[in-house]
Amino acid sequence: MSSTKRLWLLFALVLGVSFAVLGYYGIKIYQEAPPIPENIITTNGEVIFTKQEIKDGQNVWQSIGGQEVGSIWGHGAYVAPDWTADWLHKEAVFILNKWSQKYYETDFENLNEENKAFLKVRLQKEIRKNTYDPQTKVITVSNERIEAINSLSDYYSRLFTNDPQFDKLREHYAIPKNSIQDQDRLKKLNAFLFWATWATVTERPGSKISYTHNWPADDLVGNGPTKDLLAWSGVSIILLLFFVGVMVFYHIRSGEEETLPAPAEDPLIKEKLTPSMVAVKKYLFVVSLLIVLQVVLGVITAHYGVEGNGFFGIPLGKILPYSVTRTWHTQLAIFWIATAWLATGLYIAPAVGGKDPKFQVFGVNFLFIALLIIVVGSMIGQWMGVMQKLNLINNFWFGHQGYEYVDLGRFWQLFLLVGLFLWLALMVRPLLPLLKRKAEEKHMITLFLISCTAIAMFYAAGLMWGRQTNLAIAEYWRWWVVHLWVEGFFEVFATVVIAFLFVRLGLLKTKTATLNVLISTIVFMSGGIIGTFHHLYFTGTPTAVMALGATFSALEVVPLVLMGHEAYHNFKLSKSSKWIADYKWPILFMIAVAFWNFLGAGIFGFIINPPIALYYVQGLNTTPLHGHTALFGVYGMLGIGLMLFVLRSMYRDHTWNDKLLKFIFWSINLGLFLMAVLSLLPVGIWQAFESIEKGMWYARSADLMQLPLMIKLKWMRAIGDTIFGIGSLALCWFVLELVIKRKSKA
Repeated sequence: MSSTKRLWLLFALVLGVSFAVLGYYGIKIYQEAPPIPENIITTNGEVIFTKQEIKDGQNVWQSIGGQEVGSIWGHGAYVAPDWTADWLHKEAVFILNKWSQKYYETDFENLNEENKAFLKVRLQKEIRKNTYDPQTKVITVSNERIEAINSLSDYYSRLFTNDPQFDKLREHYAIPKNSIQDQDRLKKLNAFLFWATWATVTERPGSKISYTHNWPADDLVGNGPTKDLLAWSGVSIILLLFFVGVMVFYHIRSGEEETLPAPAEDPLIKEKLTPSMVAVKKYLFVVSLLIVLQVVLGVITAHYGVEGNGFFGIPLGKILPYSVTRTWHTQLAIFWIATAWLATGLYIAPAVGGKDPKFQVFGVNFLFIALLIIVVGSMIGQWMGVMQKLNLINNFWFGHQGYEYVDLGRFWQLFLLVGLFLWLALMVRPLLPLLKRKAEEKHMITLFLISCTAIAMFYAAGLMWGRQTNLAIAEYWRWWVVHLWVEGFFEVFATVVIAFLFVRLGLLKTKTATLNVLISTIVFMSGGIIGTFHHLYFTGTPTAVMALGATFSALEVVPLVLMGHEAYHNFKLSKSSKWIADYKWPILFMIAVAFWNFLGAGIFGFIINPPIALYYVQGLNTTPLHGHTALFGVYGMLGIGLMLFVLRSMYRDHTWNDKLLKFIFWSINLGLFLMAVLSLLPVGIWQAFESIEKGMWYARSADLMQLPLMIKLKWMRAIGDTIFGIGSLALCWFVLELVIKRKSKA
């Protein structure tokens, strides 16, 4: 059996086993998710909240921005608190103070250590006991908790309306006045917040661990790291070290990748563009505009962290609240990166096939219009949802779903899914003749089409939750989209496309490239698929999910240790011939991808991946540190590199402005680096220490985040943001000048 066939079998085995495990424990999550009771009642049988109020409350939370306004179970935005950690601590303090006043006639903080310990033990017995009755499906709460619920319901109702006493706090949280204008909605929101908090401290049946594995950390209620959490953190680190050694040994043993002597001239110099390839340039035009818009929204969103609802004195939050700008900022990142990659596919498929199938140009143009409608329509719908202009059902379909990275309404999700399958058809049709002829590139084309099919299919995971699905189950499917779709199969697509480019430039043998792509895909998928679970440690999942997530997320980091070699290899290719200088900047952006893969995805990713680390830092600024340097650093840089490659191929007769491209490259990369190390990293480290010492509630509180030094650290981000923003504007200018003023070669 040939080595290629063995690799294909191994690839199929990895996919089969990994998805079987993912599916099996998905069923477990359905079975063991925190239960939503029919009623929450007092010991006297009085109904406090109903099941429908909890479910509707989840929709109210989604309608104001959901995970874009603070976070639940650690997932979401970072300016407002984590509402579950906030409610949990406030509820504990309320009950402790009530008991302290009753027994000692003073507040809890004034007691000696012995009396504090006595009341804390009593509180933990009270608050951690699981009173959910699986027969009657009700949760019974004590009179003390009822008083706490009433007090906190009043607190949050005043926060989300227009009580003047909360003006300063709303500014610190970047929450506009009257975010919720209906008293019925406020009650339902409080029902959902209580249920979500109940799951963080209530022990699972037959266990001493809460539904969220004792997250968030809070000493008052007995939430601390579990033995399983500590044990699997150790396992993940040991496995990382072991498999790094295995990977390095394999790499040394396999030797250098086989490359070809560079051709005397560019093999693509005489390539004639098909009409559909020329039609792709409008995609690149829009990509450059979306990059600038995303950066502008990022600047506004970051500024809200220091000025609440204002932008340098302008009360911008009244018409563009933080939840809207952050939604658009994160969503546009996915949109422009995906559009750049999809456009590259639309360009490469007919280039490899040699001609346009019938109606290919129509399909490319139709897809372009559809994508524009989706981008604009979903953004308008999200604004209308957050501004409370839609009812809860219409908000789900056309407004704001409230789940980070998949915030767009269900209608727009369906529309995008149809668009992705249209894109898949446009990919398959030009390449089918090559597969039928059993061309030399058959294996690479097959893998390319598999990745294209997965990109279309796996976005459908975003349709697996409904309007009122249990949050633990919705989170499971959300990470299918965010991790498997964005970080998984787009990664495979990118690996194949890069190999394709070097093969077409005559720098790599087809067989060598095929083997490398298959091996890379197998290694990545071996950890990447089951590694999805590392996002689900504290979202109401069984302990086995933590064990699997810790183990396999460590494997995700293993191939990243050799990113330096990949960068060096690409650098050597860029120096192998004079004509390759034309492709200098696309290749340099691919070298930047290797750097950010190592730093952003590797180092900054692994420091938050082990369970013990994530237990204390989930929802802190260490997460956007990883998010920015991995999403933009890896996928964004690659999107720009692919876009520049297409432009270089399309405008062969035009001499590029080398100085401008040099400025673009270094300003974007330097700006991203400074944004990370001057602001996000120190803020995240500071928060992490406070989370370990005092608890998650304090690490996200206004008391910490509004300290003068913390404000200065937030302002330090402006240095990197400014450099990055100028580079993005220069990139947009370069692309627009090229696309508008120049004609592609016939």
